[in-house]
Amino acid sequence: MDVDKQETMEETILVGDDLMRGPPCPVIPKEIASHVLEGVELCDGILKNLFLCLQINDIEPFCQDEIVLYQQCAEKRDKEIRERLQDSEYKLGFSMPLEEAKERVTQLQSEVTLLERRMILASGLQGMEGFRQRWSLHGQISDTRQRLEALNHGMAKRESPSSPGEGTAPAAKKRWFI
Repeated sequence: MDVDKQETMEETILVGDDLMRGPPCPVIPKEIASHVLEGVELCDGILKNLFLCLQINDIEPFCQDEIVLYQQCAEKRDKEIRERLQDSEYKLGFSMPLEEAKERVTQLQSEVTLLERRMILASGLQGMEGFRQRWSLHGQISDTRQRLEALNHGMAKRESPSSPGEGTAPAAKKRWFI
């Protein structure tokens, strides 16, 4: 005898907090923002539609399509921005005068240290506000470390000077790896 099986599928209802999966949107330094953001879909229209849906319907279950569309757009946007940030830092490390590149390394290392200190303070916060702060800080720390790594990689890939009269540049390069 054949028994009809009916599979029940649980429906997942997305809420605004589901947009906080994965890392937050990267923070873009103002000195390279125009270059990094050029041509990137910023998802403003989709976000506007999401807010409009929430304003009309007052609750998230009626705005599932808008939440999913924004989530997909934001993930793609953030991935592209992160790649561009790392590429920009690599290019700066490769082409910027060595002393300026070293200053930038120091600046990024200081940012990481400051963010780590703020993370320690945020670890004492309870509830959703504490979670949001830790989530945001964790993303900023990760992004800044990746930018620092790209900058260091760019500096490491510099070609050694072709003229033998520039004896100080190799010494500076050696100091970099110590």
